[in-house]
Amino acid sequence: MGTPTFAVPVLERLLRAGHDVVSVYTQPDKPAGRGKKMQPTPVKAFAEAQGLRVFQPGSLKGTVAQAQFAELAPDAAIVAAYGKLLPKSVLDAPRLGCLNIHPSLLPRHRGASPVATAILEGDETTGVTVMLLDEGLDTGPLLAQFQTTIEPDEGTPALTRRLFDMGAGLLIGALADLDVGRLEPQPQRGEEATHSKRLSREDGHIGWKVSADDIARKVRAYHPWPGTFTAWGDKTVKLLEATAAARIAGDTRKPGTVTVVDGRIEVSTGYGTLAVTRLQLEGRKAVSASEFLAGHADIAGAVLG
Repeated sequence: MGTPTFAVPVLERLLRAGHDVVSVYTQPDKPAGRGKKMQPTPVKAFAEAQGLRVFQPGSLKGTVAQAQFAELAPDAAIVAAYGKLLPKSVLDAPRLGCLNIHPSLLPRHRGASPVATAILEGDETTGVTVMLLDEGLDTGPLLAQFQTTIEPDEGTPALTRRLFDMGAGLLIGALADLDVGRLEPQPQRGEEATHSKRLSREDGHIGWKVSADDIARKVRAYHPWPGTFTAWGDKTVKLLEATAAARIAGDTRKPGTVTVVDGRIEVSTGYGTLAVTRLQLEGRKAVSASEFLAGHADIAGAVLG
């Protein structure tokens, strides 16, 4: 059970390990592109190329979908960024349960945006967890975990891919051990739990009164969704790449003030300066800072908000 590109390696590893994948569940096709042509999910495209049976129910809450799942009589269900809640009847159907790959070291960062939250909060390390799903939100017992360092310039897409690649390998061992009774699920320590929220577009708005470090992490964490953006007059500017620069002693410029230095765009913040290296004006393509300045030199001295 999975949907996006970074879930494909999980299915690939299951097949490579010799498991009999009786079916693949993924989100329904969605329109995409200028022509709004219906596009399969990455997991569906890969599964069909392997000759696997694919189901795409709009929900698993209905009796027909639940009966269909039960008829498969799976030993285990593997969940990797599927994007739908599993009702109790589905959770209880597989002999070994429903194993989920979650990209954090549970119980830290339960919820919808664990990778972005780890980057945003400045965590130096994160990891991946293989767990058994229950009816709670990422509250089920733990089967295996692996810790890794977050690289200084690593953004959400790259870190997510890396964690799911790690999780795919971790899953194979956990599944084998669980099958023969060598693995005892461990309950989570609920008192240590933290939560990550579902992100909305409004979360991407930049407040310049915080530090340059905070904003730089936000740019890395919120790409591609919801993105980070600010207002330049009546236009919106997206920040795609940015780094925190050293604080200038005695800098009294208002947070959000743009300074152009040797072809670079630097923005004053509540503490330190943000060097913007790639950005996008609404209605235009993404460009480097020097390319942007070639057509919009008047941004110098502006106060973004």
